[in-house]
Amino acid sequence: MRTQHTAHSLPAFPVYSSAFVSPNEFVLGGGGGQSKTGIKNKIRLYHAEGDKKLELLHELELASGEDAPMSIAAHPQREEIVCGVNSSQDALHSGQNQNCRVYNVKDNKISLSTTRSTLELKGEDDDYQRVSVFSPDGKYLAVAGTRDLSVLDYPTLEPVGSSIHLDKGEIFDATFSSKTLVVASTVNLFAYALPSDEDGDAGAKKEGKPAALDLVKTIDRPELPGDDAGGSFRAVRYHPQDEKVLYTIVNTVPPRTRTKSSPRRAFLCKWDTETWKVTFKRKISDRQVTCFDISPDGKLIAFGSSDLTVGVVDAHTFAPLLTILKSHDFPPTTLRFNPTSDMLISGSADNTVRIVAIPSNLGATSWSTWILVVVALLIALFAVLAQQMQ
Repeated sequence: MRTQHTAHSLPAFPVYSSAFVSPNEFVLGGGGGQSKTGIKNKIRLYHAEGDKKLELLHELELASGEDAPMSIAAHPQREEIVCGVNSSQDALHSGQNQNCRVYNVKDNKISLSTTRSTLELKGEDDDYQRVSVFSPDGKYLAVAGTRDLSVLDYPTLEPVGSSIHLDKGEIFDATFSSKTLVVASTVNLFAYALPSDEDGDAGAKKEGKPAALDLVKTIDRPELPGDDAGGSFRAVRYHPQDEKVLYTIVNTVPPRTRTKSSPRRAFLCKWDTETWKVTFKRKISDRQVTCFDISPDGKLIAFGSSDLTVGVVDAHTFAPLLTILKSHDFPPTTLRFNPTSDMLISGSADNTVRIVAIPSNLGATSWSTWILVVVALLIALFAVLAQQMQ
């Protein structure tokens, strides 16, 4: 189906993270990082009217030497966002990395509220806060680097449990239900039970230290059609309306005997969280997926891939609904639906953001099309059978 979408140029502003703070306002994080490129690291607040008009409301330039905001999450009720921003090299050498940062977004302005250190970086360590995720009720915040994840009470930012450390694989994503946190690593999914009301205050302690979160399930990567070279989890999301449903993206890796041009396919998988079995899976790209999101109404799934494509599929059938073949000049780095599920934005390090208008009948149109196709096939089949019986 055709829909309206427009690319907007943002000179000298490579985009790495994004989040909607209202149906028509979103924040972007980007910049040149800690390298001496002369490109400033900033957080910007924009207002969009449809896909055509984009207005910069405010920008907050980060301190000299600090890193670009590599992840952003908007609180579901409060006018606040959380960003992952590494401190300057001088601060890192002194052991102070205020990587987890809370910003107020009020009256069309962005202002720093508070910070917390969850990643201690030393020497040439190039880790960063690649994951920032709120629980649906905004009570918990999960922040993660390559191998370490912290669950924090919000807004106190006090640890809910001891830090989760992976000895194998890298952390790429995390998602909350009302009772569970699922962490996606390159190797496994890890399901942790969140503290219940009976557990008392967040961060219940044993001998003065936060107790570890209870690991209730470790899930291996699923078997995939033609996948003989392994792969890795790239993204994970609970269905926003049904906690019994979970989605994952798995990027496959071709055998070493293949050429560099061999497909690195990406599969979308739907899971039953009661049995932790895959109930449906489908290839959605011949190249690896780089970013992923599900609409708040639970009807649509969007993804960006390394072949520069942005796609939207039906969350129930995985049927393709929208494909933008060259959405950016570089692979998309971030992708977000707005709270009303009628707008999608994608950003890239090519200094652009693309705004996509999502029609309210996008999924319905797809269903109608499929029904017509099935009816036509049945009519053709019956016609052939009738001729053979004559």
